[in-house]
Amino acid sequence: MSNRLAQSSSLYLRKHADNPIDWWPWCDEALEKSRTEDKPIFLSIGYSSCHWCTVMEGEAFSDAAIAEYMNANFIPIKVDREERPEIDSIYMQALQMMTGQGGWPLNVFLTPGDRIPFYGGTYFPIEPRYGRPGFLDLLKAIHNFYQTDKNKLETVTEEILTQLRQSMILPPSELTEDLLKQGLETNTGVVGRNNYGGPRFPMIPYADMALRGTRLISSPKVDGKAACWQRGKDLVTGGIYDHVAGGFHRYTVDPTWTVPHFEKMLYDNGQILEFLADLWSDGEKQPAYQRAINGTVEWLKREMTAPEGYFYAAQDADSFVTSQDKEPEEGAFYVWTNQELETFLSPAEFGELQAQFTVTKSGNFEGKTVLQRWNCDELDPLIETALAKLFAVRYGAPPAEVTTFPVAENNQAAKERDWPGRIPAVTDTKMIVAWNALMISGLAKAARVLDNSEYLELATKAAKFILEHQWVDDRFHRVNYDGKVAVLSQSEDYALLIKALIDLHQASLQQPELADFWLTNAVQVQNEFDQYLWSVELGGYFNTALDDAETLLIRERSYMDNATPAANGVAIANLVRLFLLTEDLNYLDRALQALEAFASVMRQSPQACPSLFVAFDWYCNNTLVRTNYEQIAKLNKQYLPTAVFKLDQNLPPGAIALVCQGLKCKKPAQDEAEMLTQLHESLTRT
Repeated sequence: MSNRLAQSSSLYLRKHADNPIDWWPWCDEALEKSRTEDKPIFLSIGYSSCHWCTVMEGEAFSDAAIAEYMNANFIPIKVDREERPEIDSIYMQALQMMTGQGGWPLNVFLTPGDRIPFYGGTYFPIEPRYGRPGFLDLLKAIHNFYQTDKNKLETVTEEILTQLRQSMILPPSELTEDLLKQGLETNTGVVGRNNYGGPRFPMIPYADMALRGTRLISSPKVDGKAACWQRGKDLVTGGIYDHVAGGFHRYTVDPTWTVPHFEKMLYDNGQILEFLADLWSDGEKQPAYQRAINGTVEWLKREMTAPEGYFYAAQDADSFVTSQDKEPEEGAFYVWTNQELETFLSPAEFGELQAQFTVTKSGNFEGKTVLQRWNCDELDPLIETALAKLFAVRYGAPPAEVTTFPVAENNQAAKERDWPGRIPAVTDTKMIVAWNALMISGLAKAARVLDNSEYLELATKAAKFILEHQWVDDRFHRVNYDGKVAVLSQSEDYALLIKALIDLHQASLQQPELADFWLTNAVQVQNEFDQYLWSVELGGYFNTALDDAETLLIRERSYMDNATPAANGVAIANLVRLFLLTEDLNYLDRALQALEAFASVMRQSPQACPSLFVAFDWYCNNTLVRTNYEQIAKLNKQYLPTAVFKLDQNLPPGAIALVCQGLKCKKPAQDEAEMLTQLHESLTRT
C-alpha cells in the first residue's frame, strides 16, 4: 500500500511512496503532529539522482521491522533538497557541526515543536557495517535517549541552536585593497592543488575565480592560467565527460578524473559550458573544448529539453541492464566491456580507440571501461566513426537519427518500455529555475564566444518559459512540474535568473529590442528580489522571503559556494552589472553594502566564498564599453571578465568606443588599438 508521498510531484519523494514507513512531506500538519504527540521528527533529505539515497530507500526504508518501529516512535518526514534547498542548508550545517562532515542522504533527528536537530548522519545500513550502526539499533537508541535523558537533550539542542544562530552573525570588517588579492590567491590554490587523493569535482565557482585572477595576480606558488587550463583539459578528456553522447557527469571517484559518479546534473553542465567558453576566449582553443561544448549541447537538446523549451533537472547514475533486473546498476548505460568494444567496432577502429583512449582488457571500472582521452587534439575520423557506432549501440540508432530521445520518468517506465538500445537512466523532469538559469548563462556565453545562434535560441526559449510561467499570484516560483508551479523562489533562483537575463542581454545586442526586453525583465526581477529577500538590517539577501520562512529554524543568507555559486556572490555581481547598464547608483550602493556585510567571511574564510570575490572583482574593476555592434562582435570573443557592452550609435565624432569605469569615462577611443589598451587597463586597475 502506498503512503502519502505517492501524491507528491517530486520524483524523489515518489520513489519512497511504496516504503512501509509512514512518510510525511514537510508541512504544517506533520510538524504539528510531532508536537502534539511528543514524537521526535526523523527528517531525511536527498534527491532523485543520489546513489546512496537510492540504496537506503531499497534497504532500511523498505524494511518492515524498521518501519514498524519508526512509525510508532517518530514522525518521519521526507524532503527533496532540490525543491527545498533552504531546509537542506540549515540541517546540513547542523550535521556538519555535530559530526564534522555531511552529505546525502542527510538524516537528522529533530525535537518536536521547535525542530532543533540533536543527532544525525548520512547513510545508515540495516546491519552494522562500514563503521556505522544498524539503523534499527540506532532508532532504538535515539528513542531511549529522547525519553530518558531530557537534561542532556536540552544541553545538546541549546548548544546546536546557539551555534546556528551565531553563524548568522558576521562580525564587522573592512573592504581593503589586499582582500581581493588574498581571495584570488587562495582560490587559485584550490584549483591548482592536484597532489592529493580522493574524488575530483568540477568546482567551477573556484575555477571561475582562479581564471579571473590570472589577469590580476602572479602567484609564486601556483601558475593560475596553467591550473585553469589543466582543469579544462581534465574535464574534456576525463571520464567525467561522456565522450560517446555528450554531457558531464557529476564528479569522478578517483584523483585521475577517470571513473565518474555517473549522474548528470543540469547545474554542472551549465557551469562547465560557461567555463569552457571562457577558456576558449582566453586563448585555450583546443579542439576537445569545442567538441565537448557541442556534444553537451547535443545531449541537452536530445535528452534534457522539454517540448516547452525548459531544461530537465538531472539523470540518474544507475540504470537497468535488463528489464528483469530488480535493482539498477551504477553506470550501466555508459560503460563497455572489452568484448563489446571488439564486437561493435572494426579492428582498425578498435585499434585507434586503444591508441587514443584508456582501453584495456581488464577495464578501469569493475572490469568494464569508462572512456577517457589522452589529449585535447582533434579526433581522427576513424575514432568519430567508432564513437558513433557506440552511440548507436546505446541509443539504438546513429547520432544523426536521434535528435530527441524519450525520457524514462521512473524505474518502472524504464523497465517496461521497449528501448531500441540500452535501458537509459531515469530522468528527473522537473524544471528548477536556478539550474535552468545556469544553463541559460552557459549557452549565452558559448553563443557569444563561438558565434553560434542555435545556442542562443535554446537559451532564449528556456528564459521565456520561466518569465511566462513561473509567476503565480504575483510571486515568483522555483519549480515547475509538467506545467504546475511549486515552491516560492529562493535567493539562488532570483540571483541566477537575473544573471542569466543580463547574460542574454549581452548576447542579444545585435537585436536591440530583444536586448532591451532582457534588461527590462532583469530589472523587474531584481526589484522583486529586493522587495522580498533583501536584509535591511544586515545587508545581503536572505535565502527565503519572510512570509515563506515560518517553519524554518533560522533564516540564512547564503554566502558559501559548493557545487553551485552562492546566491549572494552572484547577486552582488548582478547589482554592479545593472548599475553599469542602467546608470542607477542605487544598485552600486546596495552592492557595496552587501560586500561590507560579508567582508569578515571573505577575510577569515576566503576558500569558502569564491563567488563573493567574483563580486568584489566586479565592484573594483567594473567596466562599461559603449560602442557599435561590429566592435562588440569582436570583443565577445575575448576574455573580459568584468566588462559589459552597450550599443551606442551616438559616439563622439571619429570615436569607435567609450570605455567607462564606474562614474567616469576615458577619452573617446579613436581606433581598436586604443580601445583595447583602455579596456585592459580598466580591467586590471585594482
